Amino acid sequence: MPVVPATEEMIAEAARALARGEIVAFPTETVYGLGADARDADAVAKVFAAKERPRFNPLIVHVPDVAAAEGYAVFEATARKLAEAFWPGPLSLVLPKRAGSGIADLVTAGLDTIALRAPNHKIAQKLLAAAKLPIAAPSANRSGRVSPTMASHVAAELGEIPAMILDGGPCPHGIESTVVGVSGGAPMLLRLGAVPREAIEAVLGQAVPLAEQDSAIASPGQLERHYAPLTPLRLEATDVRQGEALLAFGSNAPHGAIVSINLSASGDLEEAAANLFASLRRLDECGANAIAVMPIPERGLGEAINDRLRRAAKAR
Repeated sequence: MPVVPATEEMIAEAARALARGEIVAFPTETVYGLGADARDADAVAKVFAAKERPRFNPLIVHVPDVAAAEGYAVFEATARKLAEAFWPGPLSLVLPKRAGSGIADLVTAGLDTIALRAPNHKIAQKLLAAAKLPIAAPSANRSGRVSPTMASHVAAELGEIPAMILDGGPCPHGIESTVVGVSGGAPMLLRLGAVPREAIEAVLGQAVPLAEQDSAIASPGQLERHYAPLTPLRLEATDVRQGEALLAFGSNAPHGAIVSINLSASGDLEEAAANLFASLRRLDECGANAIAVMPIPERGLGEAINDRLRRAAKAR
């Protein structure tokens, strides 16, 4: 199916496709998602097959708001506080799954928890309203590869596999949602993302630790190698070696790269996050033998950017 503009007519057609058990790619404020009816195990299986995704890796279910989410998960005080502060928005919550929720076991990888998010994107919200069903949607790319932030990225990765790719332009945040586990005990940061850790801690009034690297997978984004281009990355680079491309940050980028892209010449971490995945894709296609990556400050959204880069750089 070719990329189509996200008009009211095409959104309605996408909703009908989801109801038929087909899969549809659509924009969110983070990255493009590959969606299926979260209650339909066969439809969800198509998502896993399209992405070549391990079935032990759970999916995030997209819902319009807290009221809808309460039909699928049990909210306690901490979860409710986070939802009130950040929904709709780029925060996903891993919560105890409600008995009789109707969500396919494949979505949750057989766990007794479920990851939920209310997206803050008008096209995603219109699709949810038209479909009137929960949409299980990981990023619309092959598993382990760079996440798509434009409809053309989805088409390049998945071709004719989705029934439809709704084109809503570039994703404004350009990095996946932050995931917080709130399923008993203290809240835990399961994936760094578009909501900085500091913002979450400010709302809760407490520190929120990051899950250990070798902890059991309860959320998307916890695989050791993820978000990876085919070209190797060399992190913390302060120079450029022969045959390398450069992913720069700030005003003092070294010279000599065969291709250079600056995430943010002014050092703005929000701009850098929005540009990250599209820049990695462009550099991956330039024929370099490696991509040198300049240091990114480990603060605010820089923590999530560095998380993505470290996972992408893991040896194959």
